[in-house]
Amino acid sequence: MRFEFQSIDEAYPGTKWQTVFNSLWPAYKAWFLSQGLEQRATYLECREAVQRYLPRFLGTYDLLVELAGGSDLVARFLSLWKPPAYIAGCSQVVWPGDEPVLIRNYDYAPQACDGIILRSAWNGMRVIAMLDSMSGTLDGVNEAGLAVSLTFGGRRVVGEGFGAPMIVRYILEFCETAEEARRVLEAVPSFMAHNVTLVDRKGRFLTAFLSPDRRAVIRQVPIATNHQGEVEWHNHARATATLQRENFLSFRLSEPDTTPEKLADAFLQPPLYTRAYDEGFGTIYTAVYYPQRGKALYKWWDATLELSFNRFSETMVPIIFQKRA
Repeated sequence: MRFEFQSIDEAYPGTKWQTVFNSLWPAYKAWFLSQGLEQRATYLECREAVQRYLPRFLGTYDLLVELAGGSDLVARFLSLWKPPAYIAGCSQVVWPGDEPVLIRNYDYAPQACDGIILRSAWNGMRVIAMLDSMSGTLDGVNEAGLAVSLTFGGRRVVGEGFGAPMIVRYILEFCETAEEARRVLEAVPSFMAHNVTLVDRKGRFLTAFLSPDRRAVIRQVPIATNHQGEVEWHNHARATATLQRENFLSFRLSEPDTTPEKLADAFLQPPLYTRAYDEGFGTIYTAVYYPQRGKALYKWWDATLELSFNRFSETMVPIIFQKRA
């Protein structure tokens, strides 16, 4: 299974973003309409949600909609308000040393991943992030020294709220510290159960357990896999080995000789690394974010891409994903 990752440098949404959107829109349109248009929120509901919960992003949202053609359907999709439900795996951990580091695996179906790493400054803050749904992001770091990533929370509940990639995008665009991010996570509703882990340049970290049916639970824990405290969805937990991955990360983090480099290498090995691509949670990439240095490292079995705010190259990284036997 061949896939190409691409790094793009475009400070303000323009022709590069528009080109990527046009190439991905047919697949996203099919996904967005998979349950029928009547299941999606109206344009008015979507825009009002952005205005109410993400007010500083409203101008960027309007611009993205315009670049994408301005249709009612595109506007609903780009808001990420009450999108179709989706399920993934993922593991993430904060290394809370003198130089904090955020490390994560993104586990999903390769054909459903944008594969776009964008350096931007949509609202003045420079951000390096992995795009998702063209307006959101799966993980990233900003120039203020805040790194953020998300995982699926392992609960089947769905309700009113944004897709977590939009919440992560908003944090990266407008927050500089863990405390500022906390306030966003407490105020913005998530339509599914997701876990958001973040760390700022001073090493302050937290994990927020988001769900649409209850208030955000925010704890000072450095590890998140695919459950929120106790396991609720046991079949998913067994299939993704969420408890085994959490225990593995806890053990590795506590080892006296562990370093950020050793920890990142562990993400390329079982039980963190998985080839379950047919089931929709094979490992797509490992991201390593260094908030103090403004640096992002993306790792695969046979390739590494290093990017930073000071040195960012536009390139393509071809990857071959091998399914498990």
